[in-house]
This record gives sequence, structure tokens and C-alpha cells, in this order.
Amino acid sequence: MIVELVVENFRSIKEKQRLSLVKSNFGDADNNSFNPLAPGTSDLLKSAAIYGANAAGKSNFILALSTMQEIVIMSAKDRQRGYNLPVQPFKLCDSTIDEPTEFEVTFIADSVKYQYGFSTNSTQITAEWLYAFPNGKPQRWFIRVLDPETSEYVWDFGSYLMGKKQLWKEATRSNSLFLSTAIMLNSEQLKPVYDWFYKTLKLSGISGWNMEYTAKLCQKNESKEHVLNFLKAADLDIDDIRVDTKKMDKTYFPDELPASIKEKMLEELEGEEFHEIKTIHKTSSGKNMSFDLSDESDGTQKIFAFAGPWIDSLNKGKVLFIDELHDSLHPSIVKFLVSLFHDKKTNPNNAQLIFTTHETSILDQNIFRRDQVWFCNKEKNQSTSLYPLTDFSPRKGVENLEKAYLTGRYGALPLISALEYIGE
Repeated sequence: MIVELVVENFRSIKEKQRLSLVKSNFGDADNNSFNPLAPGTSDLLKSAAIYGANAAGKSNFILALSTMQEIVIMSAKDRQRGYNLPVQPFKLCDSTIDEPTEFEVTFIADSVKYQYGFSTNSTQITAEWLYAFPNGKPQRWFIRVLDPETSEYVWDFGSYLMGKKQLWKEATRSNSLFLSTAIMLNSEQLKPVYDWFYKTLKLSGISGWNMEYTAKLCQKNESKEHVLNFLKAADLDIDDIRVDTKKMDKTYFPDELPASIKEKMLEELEGEEFHEIKTIHKTSSGKNMSFDLSDESDGTQKIFAFAGPWIDSLNKGKVLFIDELHDSLHPSIVKFLVSLFHDKKTNPNNAQLIFTTHETSILDQNIFRRDQVWFCNKEKNQSTSLYPLTDFSPRKGVENLEKAYLTGRYGALPLISALEYIGE
């Protein structure tokens, strides 16, 4: 479960921006919120939608968390000394271009709230911190700060963190996280923090997921039934799915591909498995007709790719971040996907969905609480600002949110000017 995300000086995000999933005091329906049963934590929201113009920076919030996840998971494994970290500061201001990027996320794992973050430039971690709230009160587990004068780290370990702290400290490279290093060296106490990034947090860009996860589910009868139910609920006329596992060989490549390229690719890929996915439809006479999944519409392919992660996340209480959820999907399908997170029957473990979208038809107070809607705006200095709908105190059950947004009441719209000359 995620409580809050904070990002500063990352790509179009200049000033510190905050996305909160904490339920507000607005008297809206409680179906879209839940009690996380963690000491010191308020009720949380099951979903949040982020609206904004193209190039306003919506995607950068998802990219920021994706970058944070990548550094957590990979920094101790694959980042050799001197390897650059994948961050990019706000470049349109002299005061930020040489400053570090900061990420912080507050989340709940195993019924304990954690507040973890770090700041970094492309060459080294400049600060890292972790607080835990097992009893509702903050416990400092560790703080690490780079002293710019000595280029050495100042460390502060709280008494609550157990284990071989000195060993982990000495093994932590300047471009690696202490959290990742300690996990690699068998810290049991820090596993819930690391596992939240590795197992619970799931992110997808505009292209969505590939088909592999859903395809694997379709190879087992019980889980395939869940996928088919998902597809039928989304009004896809698919009666069955057939998945064949094949090994890579020369027949996989098109005939027109030069033999030399085929041989080179086979050296790298030969023996690897891939899935051939077929959708089964009923003909007018009741016979089965199979199609390659690639022959289906873009929307059908995207829903199929979503099915596995959606089912898995709802069953296991994961946190999904999706960029441009509406892409290639009908508004009714978007509403259907969101509603699965709001329904206690389909979301018994309080999974959460955070997504960016341009689909305004779902901006409805019957779908969202007012505190679930956020806006992303591009400021005059070309930086990104993020703010909630609740800043405007919309009247419950009275204000038409879609109309108000499209007429500019909440900002976060493109400023379109007339085009006077288009050329010959």
C-alpha cells in the first residue's frame, strides 16, 4: 500500500511535488477508501487519477517512481563503481541543473508504515534515509548524508536497526544504496522495505505490459478461467485462449531476413521459449475459429496484456501505476478497470491503482471521491506542478467535474493558440 510519493528536481519536476493517497475529511462515499490496519496511518484511497495537458509532466511522476524502483533493485547488483545513475535534473534553471534529484515514498508493508527516500545525482547517492512506524511513532533506522567538504558520508544508525551495520556500511559504494547493499548481504529486517519495491510495486508505461504474464496464467486451467472471466466482463467476444510454448529456431524469423542476421540472432536466442497466443471465437454455426492475438484490435491486445497484472494485483493487494490508462481503450472499459479496484468483492486485499489519463468522461462523483482526482500543470517556467481537486472545494453532488475541468476551472489544460500559417 502506498501512502505518499514525493519527487523533487527530476526532469520537468523542479520544486518538491507530493502525491498523497490519504483520505481527506470530505464526506464522500467510503467505498473507495480503506483502513490499512497499520499503526499511525489514516484511511487510504484505493485509486487516484491524474489529469493534465500533453507535455505537462504527468508521465514523469510514474517515471520518477520507476527510476526509484530501478535504483533500489539494481544499485547493489549491477552498478559498478563509476556507473552513472539514471536520473536527470530539471535542466531549465541554473540553480537546479547541478543539484541532486530527490525521491521519497511512504508505504505500508506487513502492517508497518515506512518512510524511505534518497537523493542522488548521476554519479553518487548524496543522502539516504529510512524511518519505520511499527507502533505509530517514528523510529530512525538509518540516515546517510554526503559531506560536500570532505566527500565522505556521515552515518547515523538508530538503535532499532539490527544486524551487521558496519559490514553493510563498508560495502556500500557511493553509487549504491545502503538498503540494497544490506539486502544483498542478508539483512532480514530490511526485507519488507526492499520487497515492497520488488514485489508489490508494479508500473507500466503507455505501451502497457507485454503478453507474457497473462499468457503464463492461461497455461493453467484455473487461472485461465480467471483471465477468460476478466475478458468476458470487459465485453470481449473471446470464448477461449490457447497458448503454445515454442522454442526459438530459424522458422521464427521471416524468410526475407538475411541468413547472416538469422544466424547471429539464433546464436543469442536459440533454445529460448516464446508463447504463441491464439484467441478462439465462435462462428455463426457454432464452430471454433482461432486467430493470432496480433490480429485482434489494439484495445483487445491491451486488455489481454492488462488481464494478468490486474488479476494478480487485485488478488495480492499490489500497487499499480499506469501511464495513459485510456490509450486504445473505450471509456466504458476504463471505468470497468477502475471499478474493479473500488469494489470490495474484486479487491479484497486493498490493491491500489494510480494512473494518468485524458479520459474525462470518468470524471464523475459517482466513480471517484473528490480527493481521488489530481491535476498536473505546466508552469510558466516549464516546470511541473501537481495539485488535488480538493484545492477547489467542488460541491458534492452538484458540480459537474468533467465540464468544470474542460472549461478551465481547475487549470491543467493545453493553451492552444490559432495557427495562422501552415505553409505551402
